[in-house]
Amino acid sequence: MERPWLQHYPPEIPHHIDYDPQPLHFYLQQTAFEYPHKNAIHFLGKNITFHEVYVQSKTFANYLKSLGVEKGDRVAIMLPNCPQAVIGYYGVLLAGGIVVQTNPLYTERELEYQMKDSEAKVILCLDLVYPKVSAVFTRTSLQHVIATGLADFLPFPKNLLYPFVQKKQMGMVVQIQEGANVHTWKTAMRASDEDISVPCSPEEDLALLQYTGGTTGFPKGVMLTHRNLVANTTMAIHWLYNCEQGNEVVLGVLPFFHVYGMSAVMNISVMQAYEMILLPKFDLDSMLKAIKKHRVTLFPGAPTMYIGLLNHPKLAKYDLSSVSACISGSAPLPVEVQEEFESITGGKLVEGYGLTESSPITHSNFLWSKRISGSIGVPWPDTDARIVSLETGEELPSGEIGEIIVKGPQVMRGYWKRPEETEAVLKDGWLYTGDMGYMDEDGFFYVVDRKKDMIVASGFNVYPREVEEVLYEYEKVKEAVVAGIPDPYRGETVKAYIVLKDGESCTPEELDAFARKYLSAYKVPKVYEFRQELPKSVVGKILRRVLIEEEKQKQKQDDETG
Repeated sequence: MERPWLQHYPPEIPHHIDYDPQPLHFYLQQTAFEYPHKNAIHFLGKNITFHEVYVQSKTFANYLKSLGVEKGDRVAIMLPNCPQAVIGYYGVLLAGGIVVQTNPLYTERELEYQMKDSEAKVILCLDLVYPKVSAVFTRTSLQHVIATGLADFLPFPKNLLYPFVQKKQMGMVVQIQEGANVHTWKTAMRASDEDISVPCSPEEDLALLQYTGGTTGFPKGVMLTHRNLVANTTMAIHWLYNCEQGNEVVLGVLPFFHVYGMSAVMNISVMQAYEMILLPKFDLDSMLKAIKKHRVTLFPGAPTMYIGLLNHPKLAKYDLSSVSACISGSAPLPVEVQEEFESITGGKLVEGYGLTESSPITHSNFLWSKRISGSIGVPWPDTDARIVSLETGEELPSGEIGEIIVKGPQVMRGYWKRPEETEAVLKDGWLYTGDMGYMDEDGFFYVVDRKKDMIVASGFNVYPREVEEVLYEYEKVKEAVVAGIPDPYRGETVKAYIVLKDGESCTPEELDAFARKYLSAYKVPKVYEFRQELPKSVVGKILRRVLIEEEKQKQKQDDETG
């Protein structure tokens, strides 16, 4: 197949990479050997070296073995970004287990579903979520709970004061009573730190079950092998060719229980001996202070993080000039945000693209070479991409909109225990993304929207992203999202949900007049709703489906009362 994007690759990025035939945890061992005294993690005032992370990962692996964890067993990790999330992750892999990343914000129902579906044997969780774990424990395959608190890695005297802070902030302090099935982190860390060796076939053995957001039906466990994760992280290293091994500082605000944060922050930092500045939650003040104090150089994030930072009232107080490279993911990056962020930091901010099913990154703009605003960039090394017709499945010429399909060593094995759903999206090695887009003549790709998010108004296809890009250009708009709502005449009509910048006021008529300058009449929103905030995922992605569900509920209530 033709790969027009390769002509734009700078000489520093290879077209093909020879990947090490090693399991993912090998790289922690290697980095700990080469950079034993270098800081791996900074967490709320405490520094932890790569040697310490490796030794504690071995200790955790040995403790898991003592609890009966064998090769291929699933071990869930339900933690925010903290040292235990890194140590636990690599400890599970060293023990031969498969990590099941679990969102600490899950409800009991969501947690029970994931534990049952994955058949996890052990869960490592934050003490604050232990009550939820305890409530569902007997209804799942779980045999053991290991609970830990942020205080376990806080420096003195923060560790002693933490229970009081926890009670003030959370209204609760959880006391963990150890027993036959309940264990604490401190107990786990008393295990042996002897070397542990479990045979691993990187091509075949799973490292991770990463559950998708469940936008259709129930969440599915994406099966990612050691090879998938090693390949995608290695691609990222080559893409960031100006970054120096052992000499970068990465802001770890993207949660590690999301595949983007796990790959773009944790795994690349372990492979390249970068220091991670971990923040347990997304907080703008903490982010700005961390960037300034630790001279952060790499800041993988989501558009809402950059938008929030740019709109911070005290932004001018903070020196952000250390930031050299950011790849934005999880949602479209507005051009205005990109330009303003780069003017303030002097660094590069580019949009990338990927899916949980591809470990996750498949495309990105070049950081220090040709790039096109509004594009997701070009396929990464060893990654192929096509645009195919929804009707015929045939490849479409450049400029025509169809479904984006991708192929490469980062593409998943399939969905856990779901062969039919796997067959629906994996065909001859190609992953059918469900995203609509097109490729230009130079091989740069553009996403116009999710296949299921496309709005059909009076027979015309409207792609929300195109409308949102225009709305973001209006100077008073901070955030915008567009969705299709039922319309008795048009079938669907376009509705825009708007968050204005602080101190601004605006009318629907103003926005309508602005939008009509840049959009065909059928694409212009017919309804505007102004909000204080928009529903978001843990990585800051605006949840369009939540808004659509709200509209459906309103419609249902109107029908019932009408």
